[in-house]
Amino acid sequence: MLRTNVLSRVFIHKDNGQEITLTDPNPAFSPEAVMNFYAGTYPILTNARLSGPEIKKDRIQYRFESTLGTKG
Repeated sequence: MLRTNVLSRVFIHKDNGQEITLTDPNPAFSPEAVMNFYAGTYPILTNARLSGPEIKKDRIQYRFESTLGTKG
């Protein structure tokens, strides 16, 4: 017998060298809309790019990757 499971989405953001797992605020949001939602809390996300989806541990993972480089 086959079973189907709905996989939850999580969004991973790296801040100061630590990975922060952000929950899905609304499953109806597109991944880009979720990034805009969290940009109020994490302003660096306004210049981030989205990578994924990747399925790990029965979750769909998206990553917010900063496009800003270091100065100097």
